[in-house]
Amino acid sequence: MVVQYQGEQNGIPTTFTLRIIGNNLSKSSSNYQMDLLVGDKKLPTFKTAIHKRLSNCLKEIYLFRKHNHIKFDASSEKVAPKLVPYDLMLYNYQKPVLFLS
Repeated sequence: MVVQYQGEQNGIPTTFTLRIIGNNLSKSSSNYQMDLLVGDKKLPTFKTAIHKRLSNCLKEIYLFRKHNHIKFDASSEKVAPKLVPYDLMLYNYQKPVLFLS
């Protein structure tokens, strides 16, 4: 799943891309991996590469954004058309974590 936001880092407007990779190992558990990209450049955001919960990935992105003065414009969200409906539902449910104040 790929989600893009317009935003700014240190006052410079730019496009941010969240690339969410869900690895369903079994019907009872999932693992998630998330990349944050500025343009085509991947930012080194994570302490761990794989998380058991999508909310943990989003919390790390939020903390990274806050520490590095990155702002997302929530109204500019664009979701790539090819995705798993369950992933989109789960992302939309957990998305408020990205925009905590």
